[in-house]
Amino acid sequence: MPRTTPPAALGRGLPFVMALACGVTVANAYFPQAITPLIARSLNVSDGTATTLATLTQLGYAAGIFLLVPLGDRLPRRPLITVLLAVTSLALLAAGLAPGTGLLLAAGTLVGLATVVPQILLPMAAGLVAPERRGRVIGTLQAGLIGGILLARAFGGVVGEHLGWRAPYLVAAVLTALLAVALGAALPTTVPAVRDGYPALLANTLRMLRTEKELRRSVLFQVTVFGGFSAAWTAVALLITGPRYGMGTQAVGVLALVGAGSMFLAPSAGKWVDRYGADRLNLWCVAAGLAAAGVLVAGSLGGVAGITALAGGLLLIDVAVQCGQVANQARIFALRPEIHSRLNTGYMTCSFLGASAGSWLGTLAYTLFGWWAVCALIALTVASALVTYLAGGGGRRAAGAGEENAIESAPPARSRGGKQRPTSAALHP
Repeated sequence: MPRTTPPAALGRGLPFVMALACGVTVANAYFPQAITPLIARSLNVSDGTATTLATLTQLGYAAGIFLLVPLGDRLPRRPLITVLLAVTSLALLAAGLAPGTGLLLAAGTLVGLATVVPQILLPMAAGLVAPERRGRVIGTLQAGLIGGILLARAFGGVVGEHLGWRAPYLVAAVLTALLAVALGAALPTTVPAVRDGYPALLANTLRMLRTEKELRRSVLFQVTVFGGFSAAWTAVALLITGPRYGMGTQAVGVLALVGAGSMFLAPSAGKWVDRYGADRLNLWCVAAGLAAAGVLVAGSLGGVAGITALAGGLLLIDVAVQCGQVANQARIFALRPEIHSRLNTGYMTCSFLGASAGSWLGTLAYTLFGWWAVCALIALTVASALVTYLAGGGGRRAAGAGEENAIESAPPARSRGGKQRPTSAALHP
């Protein structure tokens, strides 16, 4: 099917509403991490049992990405989004009212499964804007996503500490329900891109990892850098709470707020993609990741110097991941609009696998060899992204987004009678 310019149907204000939706929704998958000690004390269960809730919520989120996000290509996205938000709201309500761990764990898993709305909103937004605006719109939504992840733990911890562990679930249920109403009224109506059956959608998602070269490039960039990021954040908790620093987990939470810098940079990253192209921004992110590995080494010094180095290095690796995410998604969303949701599914599923591997390797490196080995692991994983860059032609690729925009701006296909055929992203009046 010829690639055509999607209609610029996304107004200037709607991306900010969608960014807010991304932040509020993704927070539902992360705030349980902050209230597990409160749950353990309230329900008289072990910390391990309470921690299972956060694990199941995350596993549900990963499963939802693979199982539900491809439906964005098959079903009208506005009703799909509102239904998922409604299910999430009900699951949050059930979790907040759960009398015991059984229902709580089941409801938490359902929360994670249904809270994948941001991964449907991102390809939707990318398909509704002209190519020259795509990068900055993705950056805006990505900023909302990062903000939700960063603030989720603070929200859960503060509200839970003052009002009990059920309060964050009940507040989130109300916010999510209001969000369902707001998006149901604000989002445009889109035409489904394909009519394939559900099994075919899942099979095509896996097939695209083999057939779409630009998808593979984005996956490799993100898996390598995101793996280093996960190794850093998993191991830094062990370092901060260990004998070198002897601090509590609250200090790790304060360090996590350092990542707010990457939230403010995400919209700028989108503009840089539009101007310079995804490959060049990826290269800058690789450089930031390597610099982060070098700075983080000084974290082994302890004291003020060590904690300053940790803050600086973690900020650099956060910027590398989040700005790289904008570049990678801009690259895949420059491909055919009728496969955007499945492209994002393959991309995000692989990203989560890379993050999981990075966390495991980071813990192993720290346990066996110490902090310096974690820094070496970060440098190695991030440096391997250079192979991806060079394998794709590196600097010989177009410096700007002109190559992608030229593809996307190709004249629309016309029928034999000379009339323009509607694109898959066309909108109903």
